[in-house]
Amino acid sequence: MDSELSDFVSPSQSSPSTSTTPSGSQNKNTSGSENNATVLLTKPRLQELVREVDPNEQLDEDVEDCLLQIADEFVENVINGSCLLAKHRIQNGQPNRENKVEVKDVQLYLERTYNIWIPGFGTEELRPYKRTTITEAHKQRQALIRKALKKY
Repeated sequence: MDSELSDFVSPSQSSPSTSTTPSGSQNKNTSGSENNATVLLTKPRLQELVREVDPNEQLDEDVEDCLLQIADEFVENVINGSCLLAKHRIQNGQPNRENKVEVKDVQLYLERTYNIWIPGFGTEELRPYKRTTITEAHKQRQALIRKALKKY
């Protein structure tokens, strides 16, 4: 079982000179800055996503690196926050729960931290559309704008 756990040790928990890959072989890391973390978004995939939005757009290499770093940090933050929520849920009044992150932990973290809701996962509840309240001052400003636009 220890060999199974060592296969999934994060790079920060392994020694800087060697790293263990999921296949069990060890790689020498001479630079110290490389890690064997799973790459979620590659440069070719990022370029493909950009082409889907705008076929004529080209990103500088620095911009690509920055976007890849932001994506990695986002995923890492979501995973860490979801794990903390799962740990809190398990420790506080939810007996007979397994030690694993559930979809509702990820949903709660995304919703509370980034105001992101992904429909179709977890709960089947319908989320009501929250309409913002319009103040009287805003209505008056809108009326003035409409009046000014009618003059032209």
